[in-house]
Amino acid sequence: MNTQQVIAHRVALELQDGDVINLGIGIPTQVPNYLPDNIHITLQSENGILGLGPITEVHPNLVNAGGKPCGILPGAAIFDSALSFALIRGGHVNTCVLGGLQVDQHANLASWMVPGKMVLGMGGAMDLVTGARKVIIAMEHCTKDGSAKILKQCTLPLTAINKVNMIVTELGVFCFEQGQLILKEHAPNVTLETLREKTEAEFSIAHDLKIMPIPIQKK
Repeated sequence: MNTQQVIAHRVALELQDGDVINLGIGIPTQVPNYLPDNIHITLQSENGILGLGPITEVHPNLVNAGGKPCGILPGAAIFDSALSFALIRGGHVNTCVLGGLQVDQHANLASWMVPGKMVLGMGGAMDLVTGARKVIIAMEHCTKDGSAKILKQCTLPLTAINKVNMIVTELGVFCFEQGQLILKEHAPNVTLETLREKTEAEFSIAHDLKIMPIPIQKK
């Protein structure tokens, strides 16, 4: 399994039966592939869909918030952006799962632009991280050049301040509790020393530190 699949699998284990979930583009779109059989969720897309279907079953006239072809399930609802963001801002989305460029030890998130590079826009990220009851950031632990993405202080323009609840990477799972960043799980064969080296942010170790579950590809 590649790193993105490992991350998506671990995020899927956080979702609860009956939840309304918003998935960002990239790694988050893979999360439904790893849902346990007893967990059924409703996917919301901020462009106005409640009840997105599997990404493998698409309709040529429908796209999700990322502009990708998508499908819908029986009983799904399609509506305008005003109602969609009323759902988000009204706290009716249980969890949003977003990718991230940087997260810092103060639960701040930078996810939408790198200065000097083409910017497609903020999209619904600002509203989602403010309106969703739980915010999970699913991202690779380091950049392509090996730089840390979990920092003491974000250096890129912020998406939200003090809104991240959990970070899931291929190396570990971190949670914010009472303003502190805590390592809850580490990947098999990944030592605490390695995590310290690859994480700029200061973090504590959970007293019941666990090993991340090994993903199993669903058929």
